[in-house]
Amino acid sequence: MPFFALWAEKEAGISASHIGLLLACYSGGELLATPLVGGIADRVGRRPVLLISTAGVGMGFAILYFTHGVWASALVLILIGAFESVLHPTISAVIADAIPAEQHRYYFSIARVMSSAGRVAGPAVGSVLALFSLGAVFLGSALATLISTLIIALWLPETLTKDSIPDDEDESLIGILPAFRDARLAGLLLWSMCLQISAGWLSSVLPLYAVDAGTLTPSQIGLLFTYAAVLTVLFQLKISAVLAHVSNFRMVIASGCVLVGAFICLLFSSSLTALVLGLSLLSLSQMLFGPLLPTLIMELAPAHARATYMAAASVAADLKDTVGPAAGTSLYAIAVRLPWMVGIPVAVCATLALAFNVRRCGRRTAS
Repeated sequence: MPFFALWAEKEAGISASHIGLLLACYSGGELLATPLVGGIADRVGRRPVLLISTAGVGMGFAILYFTHGVWASALVLILIGAFESVLHPTISAVIADAIPAEQHRYYFSIARVMSSAGRVAGPAVGSVLALFSLGAVFLGSALATLISTLIIALWLPETLTKDSIPDDEDESLIGILPAFRDARLAGLLLWSMCLQISAGWLSSVLPLYAVDAGTLTPSQIGLLFTYAAVLTVLFQLKISAVLAHVSNFRMVIASGCVLVGAFICLLFSSSLTALVLGLSLLSLSQMLFGPLLPTLIMELAPAHARATYMAAASVAADLKDTVGPAAGTSLYAIAVRLPWMVGIPVAVCATLALAFNVRRCGRRTAS
């Protein structure tokens, strides 16, 4: 989506004032659909859901290439978001189905590395396609997604066993969102969302902070965030392997401490060194916590509700992505260093609450 704004304004006949609304349609489609169908893979199986989801997203991007006008674009983006809503929860469920529990953290790390590699390669390939046409970027996205559909059709077996499918077929909205029923999951998602909201202030406010201080230009900021993604690709698996036997409690504490370190770096300086160090610490914090969260959720989830539990986590992530940047930029508008000043106590409180919640859940699971 980095090229969407340029395409909308230059090729789709959409005014700049509507671009933000259209981007909200994309995330809004996912946010609205996830509570309703996010856990459907626990009912009908992982394979058909992944086939329909990837095919729907791929066809959606292909249709977007031929779309003009605000309303038509909004409808297509909502549909793309709706199809994508089941994708990530189902992928996580497949990993949990196929991999022994003691290896979940490592394999979720692999998934995170692949995602980060895509964030590096995607814009690079998109830049080449944009030389021909901005709309060609969507055709490239469609082709890549439909290739994944073909790979799933040819080589991915069904990982949901018949014994794991619940007998009752009547599921309400409350049943789809187990956070309303499972207090352990609700607490885990609440405190992890608070921690990730504060972490999101770094990525959303840092560009403003760097440009206003005259430290970096917008293009240099793009390179800085590419550097952060490359760090994940290079070091995520190594860190996960080295820390494989560290307890979940200590991993949460370590992640929070590193995040606080990032805030401190930026609080005292807006120099290039502070920016690079702060973003590096943010990447390290995410490398510690990123694979840990789905691992913790899968420890709580029954085998027949793995996709449903991950759908609840997806809703929390969407809320985090909505609230976090808005809160961070609002704090920045009040005072330049206020996001870092507020971020430190928020990160400390969320880390401690999450760590003790993880320890308590671990004891209950063991018992």
